[in-house]
Amino acid sequence: MSAPRQLRLGTMLHGAAGNMSAWRHPAVTADASINFEFAKATALKAEEGKFDFLFVADGLYINEKSIPHFLNRFEPLTVLSALASVTRNLGLVGTLSTSYSEPFTAARQFASLDHLSGGRAGWNVVTSPLEGSAKNFSRTQHPEHALRYRIADEYLEVVKGLWDSWEQDAFVRDKASGRFFDPQKLHTLNHHGDFFQVAGPLNIGRTPQGRPIIFLAGASDDGKKLAARHADAIFTHHNTLADAQAFYRDVKQQLEQHGRRVDELHIFQGVSVIVGRDAQEVEQQYQNTAALVSVPDALNYLGRYFEHHDFSQYPLDDPFPELGELGQNSFRSTTDAIKRQARERGLTLRQVALEAASPRPRFAGTPEQVADGLQQWFTEYGADGFIIQGGTPETFPRFVDQVVPILQARGLFRRDYPGSTLRASLGLAEPANQFTAR
Repeated sequence: MSAPRQLRLGTMLHGAAGNMSAWRHPAVTADASINFEFAKATALKAEEGKFDFLFVADGLYINEKSIPHFLNRFEPLTVLSALASVTRNLGLVGTLSTSYSEPFTAARQFASLDHLSGGRAGWNVVTSPLEGSAKNFSRTQHPEHALRYRIADEYLEVVKGLWDSWEQDAFVRDKASGRFFDPQKLHTLNHHGDFFQVAGPLNIGRTPQGRPIIFLAGASDDGKKLAARHADAIFTHHNTLADAQAFYRDVKQQLEQHGRRVDELHIFQGVSVIVGRDAQEVEQQYQNTAALVSVPDALNYLGRYFEHHDFSQYPLDDPFPELGELGQNSFRSTTDAIKRQARERGLTLRQVALEAASPRPRFAGTPEQVADGLQQWFTEYGADGFIIQGGTPETFPRFVDQVVPILQARGLFRRDYPGSTLRASLGLAEPANQFTAR
């Protein structure tokens, strides 16, 4: 008899939770995005709550209209390496682009983080939606959406091959004989593909987890296909349970095409949360944070999704403008949803911008009500877990202190870590070395 499903929880390290202007909130450390003490406190609170992982997002292009947090923030691998020394069980997941990095470097960086943390590294694979990224990497143009995913597919094949360069016990380090490693347990990749030519082997041994956990963010068809083939977990975001269930079914069914079981990939819904004593307090928390966002800032925030399109050129209270294909080569699933919602609900540009810049939390209410919502989405197969994002800067500690105990009491979430690695926390089997498997 198989064990019952267990809810998984992650959280995002963000400079100021709530919205793009939450750095102005009285409770916020204004320089939180570049403040290691803030990062450490967030990680330790997540570990106190027995969370599976802390997730650090990233981007490779900014301009003067970017979200304040994005203008000045830590590079993910650097801050996660520092956090590895002050945490014991928390998974450490960082974003790195397959469009603007090299497979050998990525494989080495995440293998190093896995060794430093004792097996808690995770890689959030992105293909970089922002077209401006090309300007920072000596590229004449940003790769088209489908091409980015073809590159990412081969990139992942290379990285996984490099992670298999050494068998787990390859380094014998026998001082008496002078034998440092067993040559029979060294495997050279010699990859020659459409986009990459990588000889290998990797100059760091097989990691404590066998290989770091592979996460993938996105909800496009290309993203789902890539995740079904390569990922251990996928990050997504849906506004309704019905949409989440449809996505869940689609991805899980695609796993079968690759000979994988449905429990070999966890689907995480990114959700914003506010916890309060009653509806009145919850609404007051939301309004206090939403009021910090100006309309010009909201227009800039919306523009980021559409290749930094200038929305200030349109009348604010006219219907949301017709944008044609704009947004198809950036945050495609998000821009498609924005256009669809605006059309179906008859929203003005002002309404779309303010909703995008300060969205209402998916789960808001008393601790019991928030737990009820998460439980419903989990038990009705809208998600295997959630990435909790505070709807206000004060939400995350409240969630850990007030909601997690309810989930534990209901038997949905564990009371302690099952092991020392992220793979153990997620209940995922260690992968076989592809070379020995042959």
